[in-house]
This record gives sequence, structure tokens and C-alpha cells, in this order.
Amino acid sequence: MRICLVTPHPIDSAHGNGVTAARWAAILHELGHTVETTQGYQQQHADLLLALHARRSAGSVRRFHARLPDRPIVLALTGTDVYPALTPADLPVLRLADRIVVLQDRGIAALPPELRTRARVVYQSAPAAAPTGREPGRCFDVTLLAHLRSVKDPLLAARAAALLPATSRVLVTHAGTVIEEALGAQARQRSHDNPHYQWVGALRREEALRLLANSELALSTSQHEGGANALSEALAAGVPVLATRIPGTTGLLGEDYPGLLAPGDAAGLAELLQRAEHDPDWYARLQDHCVTRRHLVTPGRERDTWRELLDDLSTR
Repeated sequence: MRICLVTPHPIDSAHGNGVTAARWAAILHELGHTVETTQGYQQQHADLLLALHARRSAGSVRRFHARLPDRPIVLALTGTDVYPALTPADLPVLRLADRIVVLQDRGIAALPPELRTRARVVYQSAPAAAPTGREPGRCFDVTLLAHLRSVKDPLLAARAAALLPATSRVLVTHAGTVIEEALGAQARQRSHDNPHYQWVGALRREEALRLLANSELALSTSQHEGGANALSEALAAGVPVLATRIPGTTGLLGEDYPGLLAPGDAAGLAELLQRAEHDPDWYARLQDHCVTRRHLVTPGRERDTWRELLDDLSTR
């Protein structure tokens, strides 16, 4: 099958959509399909369109349907598609899709009831990075992988770290690209002023995964999230997380995960950081829960899900 994969960000970018598109292209190649990756459909021939992001790829979906109305369309919804809410303007594009991909099981509930039967959950997989060079006892290392854009609330970790007692061994290392310059300036200043927080800027993916694997804890501080690659990467690396209680997180970690906090709650995050540092039984609960969810993010599961979805469309 010849597949046209449309992504709003190029596959060699650090943006989540680019990372997802690159991984999906590799999976589809592995399944025996020919994949052309592009940032916009331009009338090329294809047997199927796979488009990431309903709003940014809406034009591509409409052009593909107009040119090849009998060919299937798979539309993958990302964070800003689904949350805080779909709008009436999104519905015409959603209705053109034969299958709607969401990245965690809470995403189906965000769809209008009449479209939920078209939805399929594709959990994002991640490589299982192994720790290297950790120095036990030096610091309680916490990693935040988040680009500096408002929806990620990337400075929540810095605000929480500023509330920690001077005796705390917590060191939050924040890696991410500056998307909003004002946030970059604040990150630099807070990194200078706060001994419990350091922003290290953009890292290559391999470096970011190594940083994560060498940590005791990972953070996910988003206000809205469709299904974060960083969460999958933490689960795959066996690193427990503290995360904001939003659908994109609970759809992966579960509603009963003990390491959840309210979005924007710096004091709550500081309290959980100290508890993880000083309460080994509670920290073990985080670890054990994450182990039970790790199977969701294995590469084999994601590959099998895509195989089933495409087989289903080819025999419709």
C-alpha cells in the first residue's frame, strides 16, 4: 500500500508531531508499505492518507478526499486537537476520516458519540533506554522533557523547585527547545537563581533519553496533552513520573495513579517531590504502578495496532 503521511512538523524536528510521524513512518515501512512523508498533501497518488493533527492538516484531508474520494483517510488527533475541546468547525474534517486515531483511551470520550466507532487507540511506543553513569546518593535526579511553550506549563517545575527546602537533594534538569522567547528568558533566570532547577536547553533525542534513563523521577506538567511521547519514554525507561491530572495523562497512567497533581499546582508538586525523595514505600508504589503500564508503550504493541487498523481498512 502506498501511504501519504501528512505531519505539521518535519520528521527531523524535535516537535512531538515530528517524533510521532518519524516513528509511524518506520513502523509502516516495517509492515511492508511505501510511505511518503510530507507537510501537506499536494495531489500526489496514494492508496491511503494518514494525517496528524485535524486542524493543521484539514486542508490536506479535504484535498485528498476531493481527488480520491474512494480511498481511506486515517486522521490522528494530537493534544491541541482534542483538548481543551473539539469545536464545531472540526467536525466536517473528522467526518471525512474512515478511522480516527487517539493516543490514549480517554481520547475516545472527547469525540462526538457518532464518531466514536471510528476511533482506534494507538499508544505511542518508546525505546527502553537503560541507565548509564548514575551516581547514587549525589542528587535525587528529576527530569523534565518539555519544550518551552505555554501549554506545557514548563516552568511549573521551576516554581515547585523554588519551594523545596535547602536541604533537599532534588535536582530538576529540564531539557527542551525554546518555542516562546519569554519562557526561555524565565527558564534561564530561574536556572541561575535556583539550585534545585537547571534548564539545559535543547538536547538531541539520544541525549534526552539518556538523561531520562539516569533519573529517579520524570515530570509531565502539561495543561493539555493528547498523549505525550515523554510519558511513553519514561514508562519504557522504567522511570516513575509525577504528572498533572489531565485526560491525556490519566488515559495512559490510569485514574488511580498515585503521582498525579492538579495542573498549575506548584505547592502540590513540591510536596510530591519531597515525598518521592524521602518516602521509599511511596516511591516504590510509583515504580510498581508504572511497571504495570509499561506494556502499553512497547514497539511491538504499536506495530500490531497499526497492522490491525490497516488490515481492517483494506478489507472494508
